[in-house]
Amino acid sequence: MSDIKQIKAVARNRAGKGAARAVRRQGQVPAVIYGGGQAAEAIALDFNQTKQLIFAGHFLTTIFEIEVDGKKTRAIPRDYQLDPVRDFPVHIDFLRLAAGQAIKVVVPVHVVGQEKSPGVKRGGTLQIVEHSVELLVPSDAIPDYIEASVADLDIGSSVHLSDIKLPNGAKATSAENVTLVTVVAPSGMKEEEAAPAAAEGEAAKA
Repeated sequence: MSDIKQIKAVARNRAGKGAARAVRRQGQVPAVIYGGGQAAEAIALDFNQTKQLIFAGHFLTTIFEIEVDGKKTRAIPRDYQLDPVRDFPVHIDFLRLAAGQAIKVVVPVHVVGQEKSPGVKRGGTLQIVEHSVELLVPSDAIPDYIEASVADLDIGSSVHLSDIKLPNGAKATSAENVTLVTVVAPSGMKEEEAAPAAAEGEAAKA
C-alpha cells in the first residue's frame, strides 16, 4: 500500500470556471474535496508539487492528508484533469475518507513469471488482456498492484482474476472469470497446426 502523503492547500472562496482560471494564473491547481456527508470544499494546491505527485505514479490509489488552514482531511483522488496540449494538471477531485470505509479503486496488474512459462519457452507470446482491475478495498489497505503469475502457463492457457489471491479485505467488482493474461501461439505454429486440420477436412469431404 502507498504511504499516506501530506499535502497543504488553501481554501478557495469561489468556485466556477472563472475562479478556477484565476487560481491557475496564480500558479496553483484548483481542486475540490467532496463526500463523507459534508459539503464540497473548494481548495487550491501548489502547481509544482501536484504535478510531481501525479506523474510519480499510483496517484489515484494514494491516500492524502490534506491540510487547509490547520484542519486535516484524509482523502483519495478520484479524478484529475490534464491540459490536453501541455499535459499539466488543471483540476483534481478528492473523496473524503472515513475510518473503515470501503472504496472502489483501479489497481494495476503486474505480470510475473515470464521466464518460467512453458508456453513462452516454446515461442509463445504473452498477451495482456487487462492491464488493471477494479477492486473494492478498505480505505486503509489499498494495494499498489496485484500480481498475475504466468509461470505455469503453456500456449493457449490463461490467468483469470479468479486465479489471483487478492489482498485481505479486497473483493473484485467485476466477474471473477475475466481473463487477465494469456499465452498465444506464434503465427508459424498456428499455420503448421492449421495445415493438417485443413487436409483432414478435405479428406472427409472426398
